[in-house]
Amino acid sequence: MNISDALAITGQLKGSSDSPELDVELLLCHILEKDRTFLFVHRDYQLAEDQQSQFEQLIQRRLQGEPIAHLTGSRGFWTLDLEVNPTTLIPRPDTECLVEKALELIPHSVARVLDLGTGTGAIALALASECPVWQLIAVDRVAEAAALAEQNRQRIGLDNVAVLQGSWFEPVDGLFEMIVSNPPYIDPLDPHLEQGDLRFEPVSALIAADNGLADIRQIATQAREFLVSGGKLLFEHGYDQAAAVQALLSELDYTDIESAQDYGGNDRITWATWEKEKTPNAE
Repeated sequence: MNISDALAITGQLKGSSDSPELDVELLLCHILEKDRTFLFVHRDYQLAEDQQSQFEQLIQRRLQGEPIAHLTGSRGFWTLDLEVNPTTLIPRPDTECLVEKALELIPHSVARVLDLGTGTGAIALALASECPVWQLIAVDRVAEAAALAEQNRQRIGLDNVAVLQGSWFEPVDGLFEMIVSNPPYIDPLDPHLEQGDLRFEPVSALIAADNGLADIRQIATQAREFLVSGGKLLFEHGYDQAAAVQALLSELDYTDIESAQDYGGNDRITWATWEKEKTPNAE
């Protein structure tokens, strides 16, 4: 099999993928350890026997719906290449909208920033790479996820991030200028959980009680004790949750509450300001 033959397999994936051509190209790049340009310049390049066998095995796994990121062990996010595995969510392009908003709200001034439910470390590492003067703490409850985030941190070489294991605010202390989170926000009854890549991702990182709002409420409630006066709280949430998240933040006495859309035009990011002199409502 040469590269041209391998690229022709695209047709097999059309019923299993929204991007069959790209899937085949990424799998070939992974196996050959080459970039995509190589594929188009060297169409006659012959795959070694072990490479062809590996390619065919990966195609079969993709036909079963297994995500490309799990097959290759990596995913691009922001300007970074992150290692991924089945213990965490695969970073999505729409989450880059949260990174963009965070950078906009505190434009490169010195800040202490907390990322809750960090997974691969995507958000914290992207922010740290853009703002070397920021000090970031990335937290995840799952030991394997925290270990993966730390592995990504070390590989990328970012010294302004500390990765901690624990449930939300449990392992941290002090005050932060900003708290960001992409927490579980899918309703346990949502049919999308049985579709696409979500079937292969950890349920604990996806679902939350109270129509998907339980973790957002818990974080927003506790964050009031960890934000400086004027500190910012940012969430990624479901495409239909912006109004509910805004109402929740208003109920908890946050101010300047706004939402922004993702790349698909869905309300995906909501943020607010906490004024320290306020007295939190009793919960």
